[in-house]
Order: sequence, then structure tokens, then C-alpha cells
Amino acid sequence: MDLGLKGKVAVVTGASRGIGERIARSLAAEGCRLVICARGEEALRGVAGAIERDGGEVLALPLDITAPDAPGRLVHATLERYGRLDVFVGNAGGNRRKPFVETTDDDWEAILDLNLKAHIRTSRAVVAPMKAAGGGAILFVASIFGREAGGANLSIYNTTKSALISVAKIMAVELAPYNIRVNTVAPGSIRFPGGSWDRRCKEDPEGMARFVAQNIPMGRFGTAEEVADVVTFLVSERASWVSGACVNVDGVQSHSLI
Repeated sequence: MDLGLKGKVAVVTGASRGIGERIARSLAAEGCRLVICARGEEALRGVAGAIERDGGEVLALPLDITAPDAPGRLVHATLERYGRLDVFVGNAGGNRRKPFVETTDDDWEAILDLNLKAHIRTSRAVVAPMKAAGGGAILFVASIFGREAGGANLSIYNTTKSALISVAKIMAVELAPYNIRVNTVAPGSIRFPGGSWDRRCKEDPEGMARFVAQNIPMGRFGTAEEVADVVTFLVSERASWVSGACVNVDGVQSHSLI
């Protein structure tokens, strides 16, 4: 199936490893020209090098997406390099895991900035060039814990991911007249090298085997590639009638009915 992405310009944040890296590489494989960003310059350059070795075209831009001037810098660099912007994937995110009563204002502000406000600011910046291009696609990487309760010690993470799904829905309504689609994906427990699930599996393989047996009906952790495949479809021309949706990528781990 031709996804209609060849020659499109895509921006991916948090692209130095894991899900963000695989999204970038999947989009490049479909013919997108890329701008990737993350705070870790060395790892980001490594991803860019891998994309280029596979024949892709990519600009690596080390930056902290939570900085107030980051969205403007990102869009300016994209337009200067390619002259257009068609796809924005907001993948950057993180967590400060602790009991609610122990969370601080700094904890909340830091994760709100990273998981929500950075996506909002960058989305505002990409809308104008997308309108100029005749349309586009915005996609946020949320979590199944934005659709349902994530359990103890996840008050900040749960709140920010729920908000991300919510704002995407309203953005989809408002941007529909401009042919700009907005969606989210909600990954479940995804294992990739260097990630938190990978670390836990190495530290406690028996405990993680029990976790999988109790929580993931498909019997294994998901992969970053599996998330990337869904993202690539959703930002493509083949998903032209999909907007305002949140798609679970979780091996039936989640329990929400909607």
C-alpha cells in the first residue's frame, strides 16, 4: 500500500531513542524528509546517521522542546531546510513517579511542560505552515494511562496524558476546515533498549513475566516498531478520514470501553 508520504516533510520530537526513533525511521522509510529533535545530541546524531545510511534525508536539531523559543526554532529550521511542513509528531515525554502527597509544584510544572505544554506550543507553531501547504497531520504520543487510571504514583503522568488526548480532540475540530488532522496514539507497555520496561525486565525477569501474564492478554511487551507503524499510517494519506481519534497500541492491555 502506498501511504502517500513520499516527499512530505515530517517533524518528530523526542526522536533520539525508543518510540520516537522508530517513528522517525518508519516515516523516512516511507519517503518523508525529516527534522528530528531531542535534548541528547550524541544519540540524536546517531539516529540521523542511521536514517541517512538507509537513504533518508534528515536534519538533526538538538534542543530542549520545553524551552519557550524551541517551537519557533524548530519550525524555522524546517522551513529553511525544506520550505514546507506537513507532519508533526509530538513524542517527547517523561514522568516523575511518586505518591501524590509527595509531588511538588516543581514536579508538576516540569512534567506539564514536557508532556503537554511543549506539544501545545509546537502545534501552534506548525499550524501556519501546514495551512500554507494545504493541510497536514498532527499526532501526539499519549498513553493508555491517559484513557484510564494508571495506578499509584502516576498522578502527574496520568493527568498530562489525559489532557493531551483531550486537547487533540478539540484541535481536530478546530483545524478540520484547514485539512489538518489531529490524532493521538495510546501505547501500552512498550519495551525497547534503554527504556524503563527493558531495565525492569533485566532486573526482575520473573516479576516482569508475572506482570505480562496478569496484564497483557497477547502475552508479551509491545515494541517501538509496532507503535511507529500505527503512527505512520495515521499521519498518512491513507488515514485521510481519521481525525480526533485516540488509537490504543497495547496488546489488549487497557480496559477502557471508549
